[in-house]
Amino acid sequence: MWVPRQLLEQSDQLKKLGLAIDPAALADPMAYPLGAVVSLGGCSASFVSPDGLIVTNHHCATGALQYSSTPKENLLEKGYLAKTRSDEKWNGPSARVFVTQAFTDVTERVRKGLEAIKTDEARYDAIEKREKELIAECEKKPNVRCEVAEMFGGGQFLLIERLEIRDVRLVYAPPSGVGNFGGEIDNWRWPRHAGDFSFLRAYVGKDGKPADHAADNVPFKPRMHLKLATSPLSAGDLVFVAGYPGRTYRLYTAEETKEAVEWHYPKRIALFEQYLAMLEALGKDDPDVKIKATPLSRGLSNALTYTKGALEGLTKGGALAEREKRDQELEQWIEGETGRKQHYGKVFSDLERVFEERRRTRDADFALWELVRLSGLADAATTIARMASERKKPDAERDPRYQERNWKNLEQAQEALDKRYSAKLEAGLISLALERATKLSDAKMRDQILGAFVEKKNPTQEDIDKAVQGALAKTKLSDAKARVKLLKTATPAQIKASRDPLLQAAAKLTPLLLDMDKREHARDGALALVRPLYVAALKEKTPGPLAPDANGTLRVTYGTVRGYKPTPSAKTYEPFTRVEGIVKKATGKDPFDAPEKLLTLVKEKKFGPYTDPALGSVPVDFLADLDITGGNSGSPTLNARGELVGLAFDGNYEAMASDWLFMPDITRSIHVDLRYVLWVMDAVGGADALLQEMGVKPAIP
Repeated sequence: MWVPRQLLEQSDQLKKLGLAIDPAALADPMAYPLGAVVSLGGCSASFVSPDGLIVTNHHCATGALQYSSTPKENLLEKGYLAKTRSDEKWNGPSARVFVTQAFTDVTERVRKGLEAIKTDEARYDAIEKREKELIAECEKKPNVRCEVAEMFGGGQFLLIERLEIRDVRLVYAPPSGVGNFGGEIDNWRWPRHAGDFSFLRAYVGKDGKPADHAADNVPFKPRMHLKLATSPLSAGDLVFVAGYPGRTYRLYTAEETKEAVEWHYPKRIALFEQYLAMLEALGKDDPDVKIKATPLSRGLSNALTYTKGALEGLTKGGALAEREKRDQELEQWIEGETGRKQHYGKVFSDLERVFEERRRTRDADFALWELVRLSGLADAATTIARMASERKKPDAERDPRYQERNWKNLEQAQEALDKRYSAKLEAGLISLALERATKLSDAKMRDQILGAFVEKKNPTQEDIDKAVQGALAKTKLSDAKARVKLLKTATPAQIKASRDPLLQAAAKLTPLLLDMDKREHARDGALALVRPLYVAALKEKTPGPLAPDANGTLRVTYGTVRGYKPTPSAKTYEPFTRVEGIVKKATGKDPFDAPEKLLTLVKEKKFGPYTDPALGSVPVDFLADLDITGGNSGSPTLNARGELVGLAFDGNYEAMASDWLFMPDITRSIHVDLRYVLWVMDAVGGADALLQEMGVKPAIP
């Protein structure tokens, strides 16, 4: 997952693979095609028309579909097509489109003199202060959102400038029987037949500048948009993906990898399974709860499958053993030369000191995180309480999350919560978090977390449920206006004196959260010195270029369309699936409930110009040996000419551990083929106006 500028070093390789554009274009985020690639703040996407039309994955539009759904009109199931621009549905106050405009290396300014700072806490504070200053300077430009991104374990820092568009609307999403065909049964598996695509549109004020949602806003005019491929994609062709991958851990140590195997992943699996069971039970007979829980349920289901696959790959697949071997060889390499020993000699012992400190409180920290992040109202209450104390400080001294640059986002998050709020759902989320907290071995933290809601010592599940339901019945925080008002005006004294049970809970939880932040900051301050040394040793020992771990910033990955063998003795998977496979899988029931019109058209072979000559059919999904991860969902897949040929939406189960250790032989990315997207829009969805907007002439009556 290369930072764009790293591709300049790989120009020869790209040309050998058939790149038909200047490799320098892939190193410039302002040039075509990277200038058309955007972030949705969790997914990737791209502009595909001069009028701000955006294509991304169907699952990246789940929140937008849920926002406009009701039990009578469930868009999550039936999909949506705006017949006119005025019918395009607002995605809500927290929806965003970010367009990267510039990268600036600020390593010297952030890291200067860190070695001379004596304490870990002071070192963290110094880095934070410098980052705040850089962001404040950058955001003097109007309508931009800036961040400082850490690369190579903190050995390098980049200042990234993005245009922030705040009015995003739903244009078209096919029904679930297309966009989510196969559901969790097929998730992370091949062969796939999911039409995982949707269309949004970015809107701005009449002056062309980003603005809050308003009826008279106009479509954004991007500097460029992607061209659609007109030549067929075939096995062996060069493809590349540009997007915003979330997190990888390839530059982490063997000890951190072992912690993931022995603690973190088993902990996550247990959490996901329990919450999914609870959400399913709550929504079984309540359509409103089911709709409101859908984004969380799908996210947890996806994460559960991924985590199981990653754990299996780290253990049975041997990735942990490979990581341990790498660290052993690195230690030997360091010890093998006097200069290296003097420079890197303490790196492993210094890292172990930090990891040991983290292990001491990790269970309690996990339980606290779970309670205040999975519950919308617990998160709202603690955010209000924290804002009350942070507001008193000068802006430069506030926690970055509570600086004035984030106030509008925090307010809009509270407004958006109304569309997801259900007292029944909230009660389930908070009660389960507290029930799980009863298992903590740290008695003091257990009692403090439980005591935020339940007065009784050693409460039973009945005690917990009764206390939570009572708190939700009395709280004023179920109303968005009340939350926003408190967020903007509440003082610490008012929080302390409040009779609202959610704010009372927040007053008890906030000191615990502050202590958790303090511990994390001290660890980060320590790692600011030692982790860059570890990564620098890896870079020095490793031949060839080394990509930094993914961190939500713009990356490019390239490779070819190709199948794979899931096991050495298995039959090779072909790289394309066909629409006939949908007919074979279709059952008429979720998740294989393809629309009848689609099935009929396949049986009648009404494929129009979307037929692949080699396949004799419309391709649905395809495989490539590209390096993607979470956050790449919706990323445009481009051909050798930089034209759109599909959208990345998944990976293969056998290679889930590649976030820790890249495994090129079996790592495959899964993409929805552009030809299937266009065929569905033309033949099934009736999206003729959108096709024409993208320069495609509808061809199937």
